[in-house]
Amino acid sequence: TFLVATIIKTDGIVPKYSKKRFSTFSRDLLAFKQWLLDNDCKDVCMESTGKYWVPVWNILEDSIHVVVANPKWVSAVKGNKDDNKDSKWIGDLFRMGLVPGSFVPDRKIRVLREFTRYRYKLISMRSSEKNRFQNAFTVCNSTLDAVLSDSFGKSATAIENYLLETDTVNPEYCASLLKGSARKKSAEVMAAVEGFRMSAGQKERVRIIQGHFADLDERVASLDVAINKMTADYEDYLSLLRTIPGVDRNIAITILSEIGVDMEQFASSKRLCRWAGLTPGN
Repeated sequence: TFLVATIIKTDGIVPKYSKKRFSTFSRDLLAFKQWLLDNDCKDVCMESTGKYWVPVWNILEDSIHVVVANPKWVSAVKGNKDDNKDSKWIGDLFRMGLVPGSFVPDRKIRVLREFTRYRYKLISMRSSEKNRFQNAFTVCNSTLDAVLSDSFGKSATAIENYLLETDTVNPEYCASLLKGSARKKSAEVMAAVEGFRMSAGQKERVRIIQGHFADLDERVASLDVAINKMTADYEDYLSLLRTIPGVDRNIAITILSEIGVDMEQFASSKRLCRWAGLTPGN
């Protein structure tokens, strides 16, 4: 709900401190920015605290150089932990050049990152729903997933829909629903659905899972359309990333959204790999 700011000015080698407290309402953040500019303060360091640093960054980034510090680099000495002392401590460390800044890409890349991370969440949710759907059939004496490699292929989907619609299972009819090379597994499919029992309540739950699955597909498709529009200016970068073996377009977009296009943020390729968590500790 509030922030405490300390401006440090140096007269010779003696620092002078002036502190002020501001609320996190936008009008007060604008007053905070004006206070900094009035004092000719063009460099700011702040601790990253969840997402609460972002509104401050949004206000300051156009005219002030802002460094967002990982808390482990600016943690105060034990026994001196309160907002006023923290503010002064962070300022002193920053003034002496002891605070490495965190990587924060420009606004376009940050917005793209929000989309790609949300897409990843939806894909994960969709995978979870696939598992729930499969498990619902497994606990009702169906081993169809052990016979057909793709439980969401055309053949498997046709059989699963039939099992949800009927009260009396006809194994031979299930075999007639197989398509293409799956027809070779007719006998195994009949054995897999024989003894299938699913109550009306269980079927209702599975239909809800199917609906959610379809809805997630629509949401992911909508996100893909929006992401493609946002990356129209980055096609050259994406093409370059896709020359890496195993990197398709979606992976290339994810990489772009995480590291941006300005590699000056990273002193070397080793630093980039460490930042991305690809360098083992041992």
